Amino acid sequence: MALPLPPGLTHAEVAFLAEMELVTVVPRQRLESIELLGGKTPPLRPPHRTDLPLWLALLLKKQRRANIAPPPWLHPSSLSEIIKRETKENPTTFSEPPPPPARADPSRPGIASRGRDHDNDDDDGDVILSAPFRPSCTADAPAGYLPYHWLEVAESLLAHAGDDVASLGASAGEVRGLLRDLVEVRAAKMRSSTSQLEGFGGGLMSLRGVGAMELAESRGFVLGVVDGVRKTGASTEAARREEEEERGQDDDEDGESDEEMGI
Repeated sequence: MALPLPPGLTHAEVAFLAEMELVTVVPRQRLESIELLGGKTPPLRPPHRTDLPLWLALLLKKQRRANIAPPPWLHPSSLSEIIKRETKENPTTFSEPPPPPARADPSRPGIASRGRDHDNDDDDGDVILSAPFRPSCTADAPAGYLPYHWLEVAESLLAHAGDDVASLGASAGEVRGLLRDLVEVRAAKMRSSTSQLEGFGGGLMSLRGVGAMELAESRGFVLGVVDGVRKTGASTEAARREEEEERGQDDDEDGESDEEMGI
């Protein structure tokens, strides 16, 4: 008999989904378009940069056919700024996710568009929906913001493209150290944020800005806290009802005694 699967996604599943994030590659060889399930990839023409899914970029990197341009938020100065913001400026909340672009770029693969009014030629309602269709891990991504798959993308680039990460002006070891500090700071913040759930009917815990891997790692802990709060609240409510019932019975007995005494 198969054991029941734990709720949520495993680390391997989250890392697999993160491989669909778009990253910027600098081709070293010419390569024609490849027909994929999501459509054709753009042709590679050195030295022009191109955005490709992470899994394909890592494959070309392994074959020495392209280099990967790390996203700006992986720069040591950007990571240091985010750590400072997480610890001093916003000690109780997580950093804001990267702002969405104003409109979609039809030249990018994996981008969906949505118009408000197709009959209006002046309408600019095309937007990029969400990760991994949002180019938040490309070389054009804004610095100082952590995308949804920031930890998975950073670990993949450090593991398979450490020399490209070192091109940012710091060694891969320094970037790993900053990422480790950032992970510890945000993990401690995730644990402390569950204090908002104390008491029956406690407050809401904001998860805005939390990454996919952080959610997968903290799911069991948060669910355990929520379950404990629910049980505590249920027992407190049951005790309150028992006290009310006992108080009501005492009032009835006092009323009957007064009637018997003719008061």
